[in-house]
Amino acid sequence: MALPTLWVLNCFLLGVALLLGSVVFPAQSRAFFVFGDSLVDNGNNNYLATTARADSPPYGIDYPTRRPTGRFSNGFNIPDFISQRMGSETPLPYLSPELNGRGLLVGANFASAGVGILNDTGVQFVNIIRMFGQLENFQEYQQRVSALIGRGQTKTLVNQALVLICVGGNDFVNNYYLVPYSARSRQFALPDYVKFLISEYRKLLLQLYGLGARRVLVLGTGPVGCVPAELATRSRNGECSVELQEASSLYNPQLHQMLTGLNKKIGKNVFISVNTERMHGDFFSNPRAFGFSNSKVACCGQGPYNGLGLCTGLSNLCPKRDDYAFWDNFHPSEKACKIIVDHMLTGSTRYMNPMNLSTLFALDSSLI
Repeated sequence: MALPTLWVLNCFLLGVALLLGSVVFPAQSRAFFVFGDSLVDNGNNNYLATTARADSPPYGIDYPTRRPTGRFSNGFNIPDFISQRMGSETPLPYLSPELNGRGLLVGANFASAGVGILNDTGVQFVNIIRMFGQLENFQEYQQRVSALIGRGQTKTLVNQALVLICVGGNDFVNNYYLVPYSARSRQFALPDYVKFLISEYRKLLLQLYGLGARRVLVLGTGPVGCVPAELATRSRNGECSVELQEASSLYNPQLHQMLTGLNKKIGKNVFISVNTERMHGDFFSNPRAFGFSNSKVACCGQGPYNGLGLCTGLSNLCPKRDDYAFWDNFHPSEKACKIIVDHMLTGSTRYMNPMNLSTLFALDSSLI
């Protein structure tokens, strides 16, 4: 489909959605599945013996319970806001003992902080659920649901579900660039490493498709060289890390190209490319346009840019979290997550390709 035609279709369907009330789409039992890393983990690592956890204050300070949940956020994260727009509950962590019975039909969050596309990413966190493990858990989930509603209805539930996957950033910050002369940096020049990551990610996505996923939002990496952790260790005057920004600039276009190729191979728009680098970049370069007073310093942390070490009860803590684009040294604030999801809902093809979430929901509404 030509780009202008696609743009007109997006606008028409969004207009229909807006005329129906607001951009909130109550799901008729549409499940939601989440895979990936700390940007979307909502508590699986709480049940694991790992340092990659967000189960202590001040995490969760702005969550409705005012308590840490395992989300790497001061409050809600990206899956929460997507669930709200779907008019549904946020799926529980797969490891939660509360995920059982009819609650399984809402979906599940399989994400685990610290993971990457590659199995050797995040080795310092030891006990995390790597991507192959998340897909194994998805298989197990389907077996559990089949026992509840039967194999045929389970297949329908999974085929009609919305799937979100966010992984790849750790393959740079917690692997290739983790230490000078890392094993992967000695094995690959950066362009070759990016090609390797894309080829491995493609295999993961095909496995996900093979397990029944038919609507998959694939988040690219943000501007990884601009997060407070990298500014604190690599920046002299507040400029983003050139090396890590080069990694993002190589990776994200190739990811988009790979997703386009997969859709062409399958013959349907299964995979939706989410340009989070551009979304983050917008409020990084012009924070005041989005209501932020600061897009470089983390709200919670210590050292330059509050970018060193973990966010703990002893860290510096900003009083107005909505003024900050970053909550901690790596993760966006609740407000930033909401802005990202707003872009996912109504953004043009510069942000969402081949369609945004509003268009996707409108197209699928007659099928669910």
